Amino acid sequence: MTEVVGRKIFITDFGKEIADAAEKIINQVNAITYKTMAFRGQLSGRLKISVVSTGKYVMPYFLSGFLKLNSGVELILEVTNRSKVIESLDKNEVDFSLVSVLPDKLPIQSVALLQNKMYTVAGIESQFDEPIYNKKLFNQLPLIFRKKGSGTRLVVENFMDRNGIPIQKKMELTSNEAVKQAVIAGLGCSIMPMIGIKNELEMKELQILPVKGFPIISTWNPIYLKSKRFSPVAQAFLNYIEMEKDNMKEDRFSWYEKYE
Repeated sequence: MTEVVGRKIFITDFGKEIADAAEKIINQVNAITYKTMAFRGQLSGRLKISVVSTGKYVMPYFLSGFLKLNSGVELILEVTNRSKVIESLDKNEVDFSLVSVLPDKLPIQSVALLQNKMYTVAGIESQFDEPIYNKKLFNQLPLIFRKKGSGTRLVVENFMDRNGIPIQKKMELTSNEAVKQAVIAGLGCSIMPMIGIKNELEMKELQILPVKGFPIISTWNPIYLKSKRFSPVAQAFLNYIEMEKDNMKEDRFSWYEKYE
């Protein structure tokens, strides 16, 4: 089923056929399991969700209670950048996508879950003289950016454009985690979502710079196509988050609400 060419291993055509057959068998077994659970009155099936990278700090909390109530639901959760998240929704590959910037060309419905607050942050060793800064700070501040295609990058660039602030790029990195570590190391400052830096603030590895007009605020939204024909699982999840979102914010994100 495999062959060695030089120092590389390749799957043969026969190996690919076996893999395809095995996948079909697994899918059939899953289908039988789902039908058995449905016969017993239990919700069952797959729930497919794609989330932008910082959404991984949000969506799991809105999923945990639903999955505990419905043990027959199989979750497929993809974490990627905004461009791929929107693409997967457009191709109807997922039931829901979680974004903080709504797409302007897709016919979608959305559910407002939680504010996405973005602050200017620096490493704890960085020293600044003024207690409060205005936006002119960004004229000379070396900023670290997410790469093109991310929701965070889009929000920051829109903010800069609205305020007529020239972008002084210092560095461009592929993930929020990479940006965070670069800021901690003192390579520059960045504008980052609060939701992803809780631990670093508590451990005093990062500091929020007080800049007038901040935070930049958007909203985390699970979105879905208007024409989407929901499976029973997807419909049940939509009903769940609409009913439980306020309780979840109070239970899981009370720390988050205190930052203004």
